[in-house]
Amino acid sequence: MEQAAIIGRGTWLDKVAHETIEREKKLGRSLSLVRVESGLGASGLPHIGSVGDAIRSYGIKLALETIGYKSELIAYSDDFDGLRKVPAGFPSWLKDYISHPVSRIPDPFECHGSYAEHVGSLLRESLDRLGVEYRFQSGAEAYASGVLNEQVRKILSHAAEIGKKINELVGQSKYEEYLPYTPVCDNCKRIYVTQTISFDGKDTVRYKCVGTKLGEKFVEGCGHEGDARISSGNGKLMWKVEFAARWAAFDIRFEAYGKELTDSVKINDWVAEEVLDFPPPYHARYELFQDKSGRKMSKSTGNLVTPVEWLEYASPESLRLLMYKRIVGARNVSIADVPSYMDEFDELEGYYFSKKKDPNQLKDARQRGLYEYAVFLKSPSASGTHVPYRLVAQLASVAPEGAVDDFVVKRLKSYGMAMEGSAGLSKRIEWAAKWARREGGRRAEAAELSPTARKAVADFARALPKAKDADDIQNAAFDAAKGNGLKPGEFFPAVYSILLGSAKGPRLGPYVIDAGQASVSKALLEAVEE
Repeated sequence: MEQAAIIGRGTWLDKVAHETIEREKKLGRSLSLVRVESGLGASGLPHIGSVGDAIRSYGIKLALETIGYKSELIAYSDDFDGLRKVPAGFPSWLKDYISHPVSRIPDPFECHGSYAEHVGSLLRESLDRLGVEYRFQSGAEAYASGVLNEQVRKILSHAAEIGKKINELVGQSKYEEYLPYTPVCDNCKRIYVTQTISFDGKDTVRYKCVGTKLGEKFVEGCGHEGDARISSGNGKLMWKVEFAARWAAFDIRFEAYGKELTDSVKINDWVAEEVLDFPPPYHARYELFQDKSGRKMSKSTGNLVTPVEWLEYASPESLRLLMYKRIVGARNVSIADVPSYMDEFDELEGYYFSKKKDPNQLKDARQRGLYEYAVFLKSPSASGTHVPYRLVAQLASVAPEGAVDDFVVKRLKSYGMAMEGSAGLSKRIEWAAKWARREGGRRAEAAELSPTARKAVADFARALPKAKDADDIQNAAFDAAKGNGLKPGEFFPAVYSILLGSAKGPRLGPYVIDAGQASVSKALLEAVEE
């Protein structure tokens, strides 16, 4: 059977980059610089979903450069957005600033010039630590500097046509009643609460401050009626049309978007094409990251996995891998997944530097390409030391205080898993030790076991405190397996899955001695007992 042609490095990033260029060629536009864009939220703590948009777009930039095109990532901050809710962990007095532009709200922590600068700095710090290269664009500055003026005027001049199309596409009629632009009210200084009722065709809009619904609550307007000049930068387009204005103003050729923005993107595509005479960028749609309960990650509820937190316990490459593995399908993510992605990156690196070659050329290229994108096309000259992350975490958790690195390295050498210490291994030990201290138990691993396996593990755990040496522990393991009708090949993976999150591990007897019999017994019983 003939295999499909390999595009670029064989990943979905390469496929999207190729399709973007092919579309641009058909449109006949200049390919001297192919810009991609990512929107950065500025109203709450950044999480891996909000950062993921930028990481993926940066991956497309790298893929475009792989096939020979100069590219640039524009990171557009929505810092003229109005505050909709007070995020978890922020002071309650922020409720007084609901619907105020976040760039005009004081920094609650008094370390930046505004709320938006504070939140934006956290997001940009995450991107910087991950090695993402981008050109930052403030939304508030874009409006203030007049970069979007031409697009705003065109959109307002075609407001009736746009309102009718929005209703036709998504069944929303409100833009047939007022224009898709919201000035900051001169009286109460809030945004979104104003409705634009007319445009003079040049620079001035007439508005009323009538209030608006934000989430489940209605925010009352102050009743003020007045005029606002577009050129003053004291207002912004509504989301239903703002993307289109940005694309045209900054000549954007690719932008990914989350599933929840499907309707907005559909409308913006039409506005870009029909009103602004700018073919919209090529898109890739992704689904949301969710917490382990399947709930959407939310800035307001605080169920976030933040990139800063992830990077406390793991390498940038592991987080990049999480983003680049695939783009389709929702994923449930928590800090408990750190070991899996650290070990998966090790597997990719091991394959990349090995002489192995999968007979399926596409699969082989995809694995190598995924590794190269996870290291941002800066492959090291040799593979790093690969040791199961959970094993390192477990050893670090029982190491003497002040001698964690030395203790773990010696144990790994005794297991034949490391020759000597290294800077890379020391960093892994540091990450894993921090993760072990915050890791909240092993019940999730145990929940996957059969009742018989859980009972066998419990029997083994109860025997551990009485064992005299490593051989005694090995015998207790075989006895627990046999006593519950399990084969060793069924029992040992059950124990390792709880202790190390893997089906394999070092020889159990010596490992339990090193980790501490009482400690291992307690960990196993806590995991399998109700």
